[in-house]
Amino acid sequence: GINAEYGDQKPGTSGLRKPVKVVQQENYTENFIQSVLETVCELDPTNRKLLIGGDGRFYNDTVIPIIVRMAAANGFKELIIGKDGLFSTPACSAYIRTHGCVGGIILTASHNPGGPEGDFGIKYNVSNGGPAPDSVTNAIFEKTKTRTFYKILDPVEIPISRIGRTVLDTDQGRSLWR
Repeated sequence: GINAEYGDQKPGTSGLRKPVKVVQQENYTENFIQSVLETVCELDPTNRKLLIGGDGRFYNDTVIPIIVRMAAANGFKELIIGKDGLFSTPACSAYIRTHGCVGGIILTASHNPGGPEGDFGIKYNVSNGGPAPDSVTNAIFEKTKTRTFYKILDPVEIPISRIGRTVLDTDQGRSLWR
C-alpha cells in the first residue's frame, strides 16, 4: 500500500501515544508499524520471533490483525500473541527475555485513558525486554517521515481469541502464531 508521510510519529521511551482518532487515520498505524518492523529487521537480520500484546484497550482488536499481517509480510516466522491480545507489559518483558524474541510490539497507553475518545499506544520493547533505546526510536521515527509503502498480506482471519497454534502460509514462507 502507498502511504502518506507523518511527521508526528516520534516515539518516546513509552512508545507512540496518540488519541485513538489520530491512530485511526488511514494508513497511520501501518506507517508506524512498517517503520518498527524495518528497524527491527535491520537490528537483527536473523531473529524473526516477535511478541504482540497489550492491555486490552479499545482498538486492539483492529490493530493486532494488522500487525500480524504486516509481520508475516515482512518475513517474521513466529508471532506470540496473548489470548485476545492480552499481555501485560511486565509479562511481555519477561516473555521476550526468556523465549528469545527479537522484541515485542506492546499496545498500551499506560495510565492514559482509553476508549474511542481516549488514547492508544504502540511501543516496541527490544530483545532484553526493556523499552527501545533512543537510537532505536530515532531510527523508527526517521523512517515514519519518508515512508512511501508498507508490506501487508491480504486480509485473512486472525483467530486471536483461540488458544493454540495457527500457521499462515505466505509467499515469504510459513508464519506461525500462538
